[in-house]
Amino acid sequence: MPAARTDDASDGLSRPAHMLIDDRFTPVAAKFFSMFRRKGQGGGALAVYLHGEPVLDVWAGWAAADRRWTADTMALSYSTGKGVAATVANRLIDRGVLELDAPVATYWPDFAAQGKGDITIGDVLNHRAGLQRIRDLLPDPDDLLDHDKVAAAIAVSEPDPMRLRASGYHGLTFGTLVAEIAQRATGRTFPEIVRAELGETLGDNDFWYGVPQHQRHRLATLGPRLGVARVPFDSLIAPFSALRLVRSARSAVYDGWADLSLGTRPYDAMMPGWNGVFTARALAAMYGAIANDGLVGHRRLFRPETVRQIAQMPANGRYDYVLGAAPHFARGYHRAIVGTRLRRDALGHFGIGGSGGIAFPRRGLAVGFVTNHLGNHAMSLGDARLPFLAAMSERAAVGALTTAPSALPHEQAS
Repeated sequence: MPAARTDDASDGLSRPAHMLIDDRFTPVAAKFFSMFRRKGQGGGALAVYLHGEPVLDVWAGWAAADRRWTADTMALSYSTGKGVAATVANRLIDRGVLELDAPVATYWPDFAAQGKGDITIGDVLNHRAGLQRIRDLLPDPDDLLDHDKVAAAIAVSEPDPMRLRASGYHGLTFGTLVAEIAQRATGRTFPEIVRAELGETLGDNDFWYGVPQHQRHRLATLGPRLGVARVPFDSLIAPFSALRLVRSARSAVYDGWADLSLGTRPYDAMMPGWNGVFTARALAAMYGAIANDGLVGHRRLFRPETVRQIAQMPANGRYDYVLGAAPHFARGYHRAIVGTRLRRDALGHFGIGGSGGIAFPRRGLAVGFVTNHLGNHAMSLGDARLPFLAAMSERAAVGALTTAPSALPHEQAS
């Protein structure tokens, strides 16, 4: 039983008038609400789909110091956007617009410069293009928010030879690569592609890379600064830049990026690797299709065979030369942390600060979570809120298999 919906006159979209809490997921909702009891905890939203249908859609806390989180609040979610960009790419592959094993230069001829002619679409999605460097990519840091200039600079760049040995997380360049390939293949702008491939297909247009002015009243204010133990991110890694792994990680970001992401300028830009803005509801619907053989409700996002290929999540190396860990990337997603475990049977993409989305294809389950409170008091780069809520959701989904069919969702007023 879906929640009652209301139209938002500002954009013509239909959004819930009430929260939705399936009785079987009440403990998950209760835990979520406990995370946002005080104003200092900020706010957030959580949505869960089971077998292609919504079973949880809740929100709580504060979007800003003077504004509560509401049904239509959305937040910049950092690398969560990589999973959304990957879904767009996989949609184009599913429809035959792109080929997974085709060289990128097939669609973007200039990309073949500097020995990159054999780099494939699959290499890009698996973070094995060797093009993670953005530091000093352009002489003027302001140009790093200009998609066309960044794409042109990447096209003439030499790939990191480490790509032949391992994945190298493309922290800020992944989205630029995916967006430019998609634009070249379709002749449309990436926001137009996202709207057509995701928004219109799923019936939810809250997938934003660059937020128009008439939508910005819905944005949650992010905080605190990104860092560990109150040490800013840039300052934290700078002293270790001589170390190989740290040098690779530092090349994938640029000084001032972390603070810039708390300002307003990212909402004017299109950098799908990190500046995606979403609702939990939109993320859960997207991953809900991936968890349900490509179908959410009566809407089909992928063919079942494409979902099976995505869900395989093969291991692709023991470590990542940027991250120094092994997240196991496949087709633009990574294995998901659920509870305290990195799971091979769960996939998605997390973002710095704690937001993200997860699909459990074997369970038919999907979880979307967004928040404006980045991390916890010890580290704002991330925390365990989403992994913990995902683990609780999985337990509820397993229990739901034995619940009598008469158990129906109920609505809770916002």
